[in-house]
Amino acid sequence: MGGFLAYVLIFFIILLIRYFVTAGFFYAFYLKVKKSNTDKKILSQRPLKKEQVKKEIYWSVISSAIFAFFGAVTYWLYLNQFTSIYLDPAQYGYWYLPLSLVIVLLLHETYYYWVHRAMHFPKIYKVVHKVHHQSLSTTPWTAFSFHPWESIIEALIVPLILIVVPVNIYVLLFYLILMTFSSMINHLDIEVYPESFRKSAFGKLWIDATHHHYHHKEFNTNYGLYFTFWDKLMGTESRKMDV
Repeated sequence: MGGFLAYVLIFFIILLIRYFVTAGFFYAFYLKVKKSNTDKKILSQRPLKKEQVKKEIYWSVISSAIFAFFGAVTYWLYLNQFTSIYLDPAQYGYWYLPLSLVIVLLLHETYYYWVHRAMHFPKIYKVVHKVHHQSLSTTPWTAFSFHPWESIIEALIVPLILIVVPVNIYVLLFYLILMTFSSMINHLDIEVYPESFRKSAFGKLWIDATHHHYHHKEFNTNYGLYFTFWDKLMGTESRKMDV
């Protein structure tokens, strides 16, 4: 038991460092752009709520503790050979490395889209998802600002995927980094992707700050995490995305 708690503590420290370093970096950029007040890439002119950032950090620290617990669980499962994580990149062939990343992203996307829609049912929303939407204008600190119930729901999917899908350790690390930066960028409230990318075939499928901005603004649109295809298929994408 003591060893497991040590794992939780180590993961918690790592996740806190990840959160404060990445959110701090993006927030410095956020403040610089916001001070200009003229940049067309700024998505919302609505001022932040009083002490919003402090509340976002508070909830994010709690979320980090929950994510640390699930990280420790995943590591324990790995040590006891209950996961499909593997070390040798050649074990399944190098061609499988990018394919496994795509599989993980698609599974996570599908889980998140439907769970996210469920969290917007009024009775569930009040208990689970309301904390995140208290940030009407988002900041990088919003990225992990969740109620504990939402953090648990969001954390469940990763160990489940890793039990079933063979994933190389380096692909897993890249996926976790991508997850972090994607969440920060999507909550930045400033569009950082160039227009040429956003209008490309892949860019139209990839969720950016603009896409997620309309979720916080309109509430019942743009539920996706990485990709827009579920929103497009289910008719839940904001009409503003066509403008």
